[in-house]
This record gives sequence, C-alpha cells and structure tokens, in this order.
Amino acid sequence: MKPLLTVLKTDPAQADSLSIEQVVALCGNGKLADNTQCSLELREYLQIATSESLQRYLQACLQGSFDRGGFVLQDVVNEFGRRLDYAVENGLYQGKSNAIGFDGLWADAGGHKIVVEVKTTDAYRINLDTISRYREALIASGKITNESSILIIVGRQDTGDLEAQVRGSKHAWTVRMISADALAKLVALKENSELESVAKIHELLIPFEYTKLDKIIEIAFTVAEDATTALKEEQVGDSEGFAREQEEEVRQHHTSPELISALRATIITSLSSTYQPLVKKRVEPSIGALISPSALR
Repeated sequence: MKPLLTVLKTDPAQADSLSIEQVVALCGNGKLADNTQCSLELREYLQIATSESLQRYLQACLQGSFDRGGFVLQDVVNEFGRRLDYAVENGLYQGKSNAIGFDGLWADAGGHKIVVEVKTTDAYRINLDTISRYREALIASGKITNESSILIIVGRQDTGDLEAQVRGSKHAWTVRMISADALAKLVALKENSELESVAKIHELLIPFEYTKLDKIIEIAFTVAEDATTALKEEQVGDSEGFAREQEEEVRQHHTSPELISALRATIITSLSSTYQPLVKKRVEPSIGALISPSALR
C-alpha cells in the first residue's frame, strides 16, 4: 500500500499533523514532477485531506520557501476547485513545447470552462498574451469553446499592479483574478451553504460587467442567506440533540420497580429487628416517588 495513504488510514490525526514537505516526501519517490507517482499520490491525498489541512498547506506554500512549492500550490488550488464542485483537469507543472501549458482546467455544471493560471506572487509581470494563447489553443483543439474564460489565482492579496495590467489590456473581458486566500474563503462559504449558492460562487469567477452592482449584491445575498439557513439548521439540530440528552438523562434517573421493592424489603427487615415485625399489606404508589434517585446511588 502507498506509504502516505497507509498513514492516513491507520492514523488520520498523524497525517493531518504532517507538514506539506513531509507529505510530498511520503509520496512516490518524494520528487514532485509531471507524470510521476509522486504527483499522482499527492493529488490523490489532497482529495481526501481536510479543508483545514489544505488551508495550512496553502499558507506554507505562500509564506515558506521549499523545493517545488509552486507545484504544490498549483495542486492545492486545483483541489480548491474540486471543493467548489468544478470538474477539474490538472495541468502541467512545467510547460512543454508539444503541450498546452495551462495550470488547471475547471468546468462547472453549466458547461462553462475556466483556464486556470496559478502564480505564487505578482512581483513579476505576467504575460497575458501567453495565457490567452493557452485558451486559444484549447479552443482550437476542441477542449473548450469561445464561451470560456481565464482565472488568474495569485498568492499575494496585494495585486494592484496586476489588476491594472488586466484592466488596461484587450483581455479584460476574458480574464478574472482572485487571491488564493479569497479562493479558500469561497470554499469555506460553500461548505457552510446550500447547493444553490454554489452556482452563484461560480458566477463570481467568470468575467462580467460590474458598473451596475445588482449582480454582485445578488450573489453576496444568496451566499449569506444560505450560510444563515445552514447555521439555523445546525442550531436546531443541536437543540434537538440537547433535548434527547435531557430525555435520556431523565430515563436514566427513573428508579425501577424492582430496585424500589428490594430497597423496601431491606428497610422492612432493618426496622423489624428493632421494632415489632412489619407485615407487608400492599404497595403504596407514592412510596416509590418518595425515594429520590440520589438516595439510591
């Protein structure tokens, strides 16, 4: 069995405590590259890792500096896409002359496809023409249609220069941009919302005209409403669970007739040794009620 999955199945808590470097080291030969067993096992693991672990791996990729950290970030981001209910095709870590160099290809339930480009930082100018050529090549190959878009996912939240670059280019109507942290927050929103809001989240990642703010307000309202509904249902569930616990506690404190009879016999025997013999006449219904559960412990 694969080492990493063995750890996960035998001790999930230990797997969650591993750093992302340790996770990669346990995959295949520990050397992350395209079309390797290491890459296959890492992606397989990420699909069953907790969302909290994915968040931790994301921060390690963004804040730390380790070998192949950019490759790991790409896989984590694609896994976020799966958590947002996209059908995801992982791209290559490194471009090849005979392959289209996209980082990920996401498709929603409506058939819209997004060409994903992942950047650890926006410190270096991104060539939008190159990314656009990836999309054009995918269209030419028949994998996607003109009704598609590009999503640039950047590690840093300070993306002002890149935003200006997109706005001032001919690609403004096909390119959308989001920070990796914001993408992770969308995943958290989705996990606490009803399915209806997932389509609204998908709309956010597709370029649209936003001079008029109605669409953004509608999306925000739907997601917030779903999250509130989910919270109320959870609170109702907690209340019902508390009521069941209280009912169970009451049942546990109810003294059985057999125990009452045995206790009564013991009392009668004790009193009879001191006073005149007592003779059982009948059972008084109120006697059991006079014996508190605490007295029987």
